[in-house]
Amino acid sequence: MKKLNVLTLVILLLVACKNDVTRYTQDSEEIEIVKATINDYDYHKWDSQRERYADTAKIYYNSRKKVLIPKDLQTYHLKNDSSFSTRAFEDEYREYEMIEDNNGKVWVNFWGLWKGHLAANNKEIVIPVHITYQFDKGKIVKEYGYWNTGELILELQKIEQKSDDLKEDSLDIDINELDLDIDVVELD
Repeated sequence: MKKLNVLTLVILLLVACKNDVTRYTQDSEEIEIVKATINDYDYHKWDSQRERYADTAKIYYNSRKKVLIPKDLQTYHLKNDSSFSTRAFEDEYREYEMIEDNNGKVWVNFWGLWKGHLAANNKEIVIPVHITYQFDKGKIVKEYGYWNTGELILELQKIEQKSDDLKEDSLDIDINELDLDIDVVELD
């Protein structure tokens, strides 16, 4: 009986000490903010996208050294979009999760497939993307985005090389090889 009482007491203590903090979820206000931020990117809604960030937010894309701030996002994305006729994240390949880390910081992770068509040759480029957003008081305060641009860079280099070759070919015309039908007219 004594052992049963001790065991019951231990179980009660463990249950009473249980932390009810949810550390992982796929349904939160922060996830909805990230979904809206991704949609703002897809539809070029730069002003509403910028409003989701704290004024002091720091944004890192494929780097821990180069820092963007929210007002830089439109210029950054438009520069990268200049080679594409279309681009967006695929709807059916989007995944979101929110976690609270051991320090109490709230993060939302996003995984998706980004797809674009190059304007020069309509080549489809598909890039898996991971972005993680840190939140404070309902605003994004840090963003880290990672993706592999290897295929894109190779394709842009091919397009540039082809363009350079065409320019070079147009300059290599030998005047003696031209079939010109010229009438000579004498003037008095």
